[in-house]
Amino acid sequence: MQDIQPFFRWREEYIASEDKNSPFFGATYSEFEYTNKIYNYFIHPQWDSFGSSTLYLKVLFVDYGQHFAIIELLGEWNDCIENDVMYLKRDLIDAMLKKEINKFILICDNVLIFHGSDDSYYEEWWDDVKDDGGWICCLNTSAQLEKEMRQMRIQYFVNFGGVLQDVNWRKHLPQTLFVAIEALMKGSTKQLVF
Repeated sequence: MQDIQPFFRWREEYIASEDKNSPFFGATYSEFEYTNKIYNYFIHPQWDSFGSSTLYLKVLFVDYGQHFAIIELLGEWNDCIENDVMYLKRDLIDAMLKKEINKFILICDNVLIFHGSDDSYYEEWWDDVKDDGGWICCLNTSAQLEKEMRQMRIQYFVNFGGVLQDVNWRKHLPQTLFVAIEALMKGSTKQLVF
């Protein structure tokens, strides 16, 4: 786990610790001192903590003009014991909503498992974005993760699976990825190439 770094190719485009509107503004990171853990496994120090002890994130890109954010996740998404979605919603998403961000792309390549509790925070999040044309989607959820999310009925509030399952997002610029995902969210029948 300590070798899994947040995606860094977009750092010339955006750095959350340098964004005055970001909850992570002013954060400092060590390249050598590993302090955060998921269970007994140290994780790379570039990941940001948001209150969960099993799930970490990195805000990879935010565009305030287009009203979207791309967030990469790492770890175990555990709403049952850790209430991860509550921390995510209260400590990050609510701050972004205040800055008019209403479209969220969650990168789930490194989310190992999902333990659900109920869908109330997902419903609240959906209610916060839907009236302004917003949406929430998860890219690259594993088959197990998707199954567990469907059991908790998250699909009524968050888009995942199907064409969002095997997206090669790393080869795109953030704006290009957003345009393709937004076309999908708007129901475009145009063939999108990831």
